[in-house]
Amino acid sequence: MADQFYQKVLMDHFKNPRNKVKIENYNFESGLDNPACGDIISMTGIIEDGVVKKIGFEGSGCVVSLASASMLTEKCLGMSIDSVLALTKDDVVAMLGMELGPNRLQCALLSLEALHKGILAYRK
Repeated sequence: MADQFYQKVLMDHFKNPRNKVKIENYNFESGLDNPACGDIISMTGIIEDGVVKKIGFEGSGCVVSLASASMLTEKCLGMSIDSVLALTKDDVVAMLGMELGPNRLQCALLSLEALHKGILAYRK
């Protein structure tokens, strides 16, 4: 029963992605791709006073990668950059609500890796 609920949530984020936009006047950006499956995700955002004030993503790929990016942007909006950088694989799996095989896990983590990369570059 729980799997069906999470599958519906995942499909909703895929069909109706939140924050799927390139942020104008961003102060961080990053992009990554997964050549194994063809997923491409780029993240842009605005950080003010150490907090993610705006965040968006663009990309193409499978249900898991795009839904994960949508869910991640919702989760990270308003978070401190230290809290965002502390997010792990386990946090993404918990957010998705289901166990993933190794290939799907790579898809799910692509947006988190891109976000971390962009924030680390912003810090420099």
